[in-house]
Amino acid sequence: MAYPVISGNEVFSHACFGASDLAASTAFYDAALAPLGVKSMGPFGETVVLYGKDKPAFPVLKPGNGEAPSGNGVTLGFAARSPAEVDAFHAAGLAADGTCEGEPGARGHLPRAYAVYLRDPAGNKVCSYTFI
Repeated sequence: MAYPVISGNEVFSHACFGASDLAASTAFYDAALAPLGVKSMGPFGETVVLYGKDKPAFPVLKPGNGEAPSGNGVTLGFAARSPAEVDAFHAAGLAADGTCEGEPGARGHLPRAYAVYLRDPAGNKVCSYTFI
């Protein structure tokens, strides 16, 4: 598979989350990210699953040191094109064993922001935002 060349406009090459139970976490991300157009790009070895739109940008992996993942204070945000996509991300994530950390709706701290927060099965905090 050929991936687009990094253009120099990107801030990050990728962001990743650890998962104690890779199967449970990938089931969550397969479901929650689908409404946003982000898909599994398949496994990378036995301990990593790659996600992205046109290139791998979000690996979910078993931590290399074998310890439980710890992301206290870390949130990874996924862009949505509409409030409907944010709502679909939330519903799909809850159906795939995620837990709600903030219902979908307007966010007073950012003008025009509409967002939702979830925790994945490993306890990582994720959100989806759009601006209306």
